[in-house]
Amino acid sequence: MPGIYRDVGIVLRTIKLGEADRIVTVVTERHGKVRAVAKGVRRTRSRFGSRLDPPTHVSLQLWAGRELDVVTSVEALDHFKAVRTDLDRLSRATALLEAADHLVQEGEDDPAIYRMLLGALRVLAAQESPLLVPAFYWKLLAQQGVGPVLDVCAACGEDGDLVAFDVGHGGALCRSCRSGVRLGADALALLRRILGGDLVGVLAEPATSAGYEVEALATSALEAHLERRLRSVRLLEHH
Repeated sequence: MPGIYRDVGIVLRTIKLGEADRIVTVVTERHGKVRAVAKGVRRTRSRFGSRLDPPTHVSLQLWAGRELDVVTSVEALDHFKAVRTDLDRLSRATALLEAADHLVQEGEDDPAIYRMLLGALRVLAAQESPLLVPAFYWKLLAQQGVGPVLDVCAACGEDGDLVAFDVGHGGALCRSCRSGVRLGADALALLRRILGGDLVGVLAEPATSAGYEVEALATSALEAHLERRLRSVRLLEHH
C-alpha cells in the first residue's frame, strides 16, 4: 500500500485514543476495513467536525502507518441525517454497521459488502422498513456463500412441505427431518422473496408476524456464522 492513498467508505465505529484523538474504523470500497487515527478529532475546533461519526459516508485521504493509518483529510458525502435524528433508525443503522464490521477483514477489499451497506443506509434514510436489517443479514450470508437452502429440505433434499428451519442444517426442513424452529408458510415465502429478487417490494412492506419470524431467523443464522452474539440486536429488541 502506498504512503498516501484515497478511498471512499462508511464510518463503522470510533474509540477514544488519548486526550484528543480517536481510532476510526471504516469499511472502504477498495481497501477493506481500515483502522486509522483521526488526530485532534475530539477537540471543539477539530477540522474533522462530525464527519467521522458513524454512519457517515466519507471520502478519505489517509497515510499508511506501520500499525494504524492516519486520516489526513476527509469529506462527508452523506451524513444520513434522517438516520442520526431518529433513535429507531439509528438503532437499525448500528445493527447494519456491526454486521459489516464483523464480516469485512482489514486490508482485504470487499466492495460488495461496502455497496450493500451503503445501499441499506440509503434505504434506511429514505423510508421506514421493518425488514431492512434482517434482509441485510440474509443478503450478507448469501454473499458469503452460506445462504439458506429454501427450495428443498436442507437435510434430505426432498421437495415436500418445508415446515421448520434449522441453522445447523443451513435451511428449511421437511416434516420428516424437522428440527430447530417452526417455519410458517408466510415466513418461508418472505425469505424466498428476499433472496430471490423481490427485495424492493419486501422493504416497502409493514411489520407482520412472518417478518418477525424472518428477523429472528436472520439473527440466529448470522450469529451462528460469526460464532458470536450481535450486541446491536439486544439494542433493537428494546425499541
